[in-house]
Amino acid sequence: MRKQHDTNKSRSLPSGRFNLRIEPALHASLRGAARAAGTSLNDLCARKLASPGGLMDPAAGAVVDRAGSILGEFLMGVVAFGSWARGDESASSDLDVLLVVGEEVSIARGLYRSWDEGSALAWDGHEVTPHFVHLPSGSEGVSGLWAEVALDGLVLFERELTVSRYLAHVRRRVLRGELSYRVAGGHPYWVHEP
Repeated sequence: MRKQHDTNKSRSLPSGRFNLRIEPALHASLRGAARAAGTSLNDLCARKLASPGGLMDPAAGAVVDRAGSILGEFLMGVVAFGSWARGDESASSDLDVLLVVGEEVSIARGLYRSWDEGSALAWDGHEVTPHFVHLPSGSEGVSGLWAEVALDGLVLFERELTVSRYLAHVRRRVLRGELSYRVAGGHPYWVHEP
């Protein structure tokens, strides 16, 4: 008869240390950034991993970091949408970003001023344009903005999947035929169907 091995006793807690294999050029860049920040490479990497935009494409990370610096814990989500997200932008298109804020934050001109105080952000050569919004409650009707974001939006950051769940709710309403996309005179709009 074989003796059963108790795996719970043989497991130890993680040490919190690990090796990460990255390209030499990235390692050199991170080492230089740590030196410029006056911190260790380990501390810089730990802060990057813990920040909302820490592991993203650098342009996406810059957008999320800017939003996080303005909103802190009240930033619920960041979603790129519009022509850039759909892939049909022109050279003069901006890059629209939905910044979903907690109900505790009043959406006022001050938020936009805070965004504008930093240097202009660009992504793929397109200026980033913020749109601050609250996540609608379940009883509110779906606006055209949220319908567009639900179909074409790219979620860059969110807390607790609240934004993705709402976008999935809107997509289900579109699939059930409760919302219809129409165009009149070259202008798109959404209609709530009876």
